[in-house]
Amino acid sequence: MEIRHVQLTGGSSYIITLPKEWITTFNIKKNDPLGIQIQSDGTLLLTPKLTQEQHQKTKVFDVSLISKPTYLLQELIGAYIAGYTSIKITSPTRLSMAVQKVIHSFTQLAIGPEVIEETEKSVILKDLLNPTEMPFDQTIKRMHVIVKRMHEDVMRALQEKDKTLATDAISRDNDVDRLHWFVARQYNMLLQNASLVNKMNITIETASTCFLISRIIERIGDHIVRISENIPTLIDHNLDKKNIIRIIAAGDLALEIFNNSVSSFFKKDILASTKNIESVEKLESVCEEINTHALMQKGIIALSVGYIVESIRRTGEYSQDISETVINYLIGEDQS
Repeated sequence: MEIRHVQLTGGSSYIITLPKEWITTFNIKKNDPLGIQIQSDGTLLLTPKLTQEQHQKTKVFDVSLISKPTYLLQELIGAYIAGYTSIKITSPTRLSMAVQKVIHSFTQLAIGPEVIEETEKSVILKDLLNPTEMPFDQTIKRMHVIVKRMHEDVMRALQEKDKTLATDAISRDNDVDRLHWFVARQYNMLLQNASLVNKMNITIETASTCFLISRIIERIGDHIVRISENIPTLIDHNLDKKNIIRIIAAGDLALEIFNNSVSSFFKKDILASTKNIESVEKLESVCEEINTHALMQKGIIALSVGYIVESIRRTGEYSQDISETVINYLIGEDQS
């Protein structure tokens, strides 16, 4: 960081010199106008761009250089999260059906990108969503509701021996993924364009915390999917009622810890976060007890119970991570 001293000129005007490298890079000339914005943390944003339009970034993918269509999907998601507002997919020959399916899947998964131009050899995707239209906190709340209901449904599926309900929970994990990608995208765009901070009425610290919480919630969703995938085995092999009751009780406790962790973030409650962390020890003890009983079951049943209980325990531990993130964030807010 360069240190420059404020000077007084004309008896009432304060001035500071600008780095020559910055002036040269942006080709700034004498009498050119510059924009100055006061940020919420007291810093000043100096920019040669006087309009508040979203920065336009284009990424081009040549599918002839990508060995598998599945790799293209991962790269499209990466470009989306990185904040590219326009993505062009090209090919020296006609785009294959496999590539077209990948592009369609991507537009269904990601929030915002739509096909605006299409030929036999290329497709152009444009992000049509203004990032300020979906605040971070609303997205986190939506993710929490989806994952909460997924967890409730898989426990009910086990209790009522309903395979369809368990499978339905798996399908909703896509919604959690796409919301997490959107949060990651918003966060990256904030880092690249500081003017969005004021437009979205959020600080970088809060956005960073939302991104971390979003990532943890997405992982909890993955563990609920793992639970869902193992429930049919327990249904087919008629796991005894006592073990089902134990698993559901552990699941309820994990869900309670998860709900409390998210609630403490929105209520800005350090004490609640601290108490919530202590609850994880009880959950780990309950899970250990279930695993002990599961060892007396047949091999495949014991294995499925083990997977389910491990995911329930991980749900509690990830919720603990949320609570720890909240504590760090709130203490940092006090310092600022």
